[in-house]
Amino acid sequence: MNRYLCIHGHFYQPPRENPWLEVVERQDSAHPYHDWNARITSECYAPNAVSRILDGKGKIDQIVNNYSRISFNFGATLLEWLEDQQPEVYQAILEADKESMKHFSGHGSALAQVYNHVIMPLANARDKDTQVYWGIRDFVSRFGRQPEGMWLAETAVDVASLEALAAHDIRFTILAPHQAAQVRSRQGGDWKNVEAHTIDTTRPYRAYLPSGRTIDLFFYNGPVSRAVAFERLLTSGERLANRMLDIYHGGHNNAQLAHIATDGETYGHHHAHGDMALAYALNYVEREGLAQLTNYGEFLEKNPPEWEVRIHDNTSWSCAHGVGRWKENCSCNSGGHPGWSQHWRKPLRDSLDWLRDKGDHAFDTKARELLKDPWQARNEYVELILHRTEAKTREFLERHQARSLNEEEQVLALQSLEMQRHMQLMYTSCAWFFDELSGIETVQVIKYAARALQLMEVLAGESLEEEFLRRLEAAPSNLPEHKNGRHIYEKWVGPGKVDLSKAAKHYAVLCLFEDPPSSRHLPVYSYNSEKLQQWRVGQDRMSVGRIEVRSTITQKKRVFSIAVLFFGKYNIVGAVDETMDRPTAERMVEDFKEAFLRADITSVYRLLNQYFKEPSFDLSSLFHDQQRVIISRIVEDAMHEVDSLSQQLYHRNDSLIRYLIGLQLDLPPSLKNTVDWVLGTQIQAALDSSAFDLKHLQVLLQEAQLLNLDLDRPQVILGLQQGVESYTQDWLEDALQLAPLKKLQASVHWVQSLPFSVDLYRVQNIFYRMRTKLLPIYEQKKLSDSSEDKEWCKALATLNVDLDFRPLPS
Repeated sequence: MNRYLCIHGHFYQPPRENPWLEVVERQDSAHPYHDWNARITSECYAPNAVSRILDGKGKIDQIVNNYSRISFNFGATLLEWLEDQQPEVYQAILEADKESMKHFSGHGSALAQVYNHVIMPLANARDKDTQVYWGIRDFVSRFGRQPEGMWLAETAVDVASLEALAAHDIRFTILAPHQAAQVRSRQGGDWKNVEAHTIDTTRPYRAYLPSGRTIDLFFYNGPVSRAVAFERLLTSGERLANRMLDIYHGGHNNAQLAHIATDGETYGHHHAHGDMALAYALNYVEREGLAQLTNYGEFLEKNPPEWEVRIHDNTSWSCAHGVGRWKENCSCNSGGHPGWSQHWRKPLRDSLDWLRDKGDHAFDTKARELLKDPWQARNEYVELILHRTEAKTREFLERHQARSLNEEEQVLALQSLEMQRHMQLMYTSCAWFFDELSGIETVQVIKYAARALQLMEVLAGESLEEEFLRRLEAAPSNLPEHKNGRHIYEKWVGPGKVDLSKAAKHYAVLCLFEDPPSSRHLPVYSYNSEKLQQWRVGQDRMSVGRIEVRSTITQKKRVFSIAVLFFGKYNIVGAVDETMDRPTAERMVEDFKEAFLRADITSVYRLLNQYFKEPSFDLSSLFHDQQRVIISRIVEDAMHEVDSLSQQLYHRNDSLIRYLIGLQLDLPPSLKNTVDWVLGTQIQAALDSSAFDLKHLQVLLQEAQLLNLDLDRPQVILGLQQGVESYTQDWLEDALQLAPLKKLQASVHWVQSLPFSVDLYRVQNIFYRMRTKLLPIYEQKKLSDSSEDKEWCKALATLNVDLDFRPLPS
């Protein structure tokens, strides 16, 4: 067959981690999920690993891993997050690449990506090299093989970027059709000018580079890619397949490749159930023998390029003006805010370029005193990013140090490399893509710049923050309240900076509520708190002593003397000092102990002023996510009182409430608020309970429906999903027992009967795997005379139907 078909998905999220903590903090706009990574994983990345193919009656016939049958790339920083937060999805992606090698002649479908999605034509030569090197090493670490292809962020390209790929033995990349300038046969002849609608996208091309290297290029089909991304082609898998098949033409008799490329998030996040349309289309093409599925590596092996190509430099797939979207007010934007401008883009880019040049100069001079080849060390630093252990850090420093380094010099070397990492991250393309300077993607890269500035101060011996802010001030916000880049930095970035002192304060406050604090609350810092004492008197609590704090990234460590007091409600006060000597600290502990244990708060305050010179700190010293956790604990008593009063009011007026609702009259606002509060609190408590109680929840939701409660529906749906999943896990422990099966079947049946939809796709995934294993047992039990066996078969068949699978054999 000469008809080949390939669909490429570019799966990517910008790095969202707090630069000082290396964790993604809560993003309220992603409610009910913790953050956008979690939300998009639920809507797209996870479903594509277990996508449904339906039969003619709309029942689930197969569950397939789409990744194994398409070409795809995942951003390195997204894979890092998935590995930590969604390991099942992460493993499914890795397994899909292995599976694709079986289908496609030993060629894996996964492509690498330039590390953190920088716009390569706007990067300097060293950064281009590092982006490619880091992208490859991250890929090899995860997929266990060398990548054949690499995705360029936004397909932004120039000849120098292609040289960077070819220099690292990248065989091919994928571009938009309008990025091709001229083509000709490799046998020679005249160059022919081409445009997006005239280039033949069904064949590969070879680009000959000034260095003498070559790289092969695929130009995806533009019209069908646009239809998938923006024209609702994913409403039907068969329509998608047929549009793909329309790409073939009679222009030549050689093998033709019908291929498209879009953001991977198209299949589920941008278009609900887009993963199912993709799965159906691929299955339809294979089942009907309409084309042979392939990936780019396999197609190149079978069909080496017979044509060569020249590209348009400084172009991309998402900017009509080349790469203007990432450096100037080119008029490209989301279209959602008429009247806004993007005049902020150039000052932001210029400010970061200035910072990069300053940082590179300091690195080239100061780090050279510590590292044999600072720039080679920067490239190989990705090995530490991937595997941060003390042993790996020692081995890395031994390999790269210019001489034997003392502890302080080792810290300085690691700080210089961390500075370089954050100067890479601050160029993540999403910062310029959207409309407004104060958007979360743009603020994120300003945070990376702030972290680089903080580390640069140690290396350069001076602070460049004020000069950076002066330059950032030239970047105007579209929103008057946000003014400019300087104001945004001072409002959202500066207050969030963390040093060892703030990490010590965070730990000390946590000690008031956890003993010892969970390591999950203390990312990238380790603590030695053997000299920290804790006391309680009634509800009052106090921690006093000495703690050693160490950064697990730069290895920098300091010892702090600290005292922190909690005396009810939200009243937390504390102080920290780095200069206090050991004897003074020991005396301080005894003085505080005596005053606190006799409940003499006045003397405790006097001692805080006596022993500590620095201003005191409070609850705001906690890192963002932990602030929420601790505040919820602190206000719990107050909420109990509110709940008790609301319960009394609710029960006293229960008959009146039901009477008014029966007459279809609106409840007075104060009474309506009481109903919402009482039932909402009870429902949330039931959903949050570790022991999911289906019957109790049924009663509460029936009551809520009767009283027209304004439910937080997304939160309720999420809780119901997790509850039914817990029943599924109980069933898995002994799938042949009747009781857990009936319990699961009853929960699924009830949830499916609710007036709103609850997606039980995780339950379906587990059931699908078990279904295959249980079918032979089901057939045996059907023939059994045992009433329990027959009841088990009935429950399994009913669960099968409730979960929307095609019926079991009758």
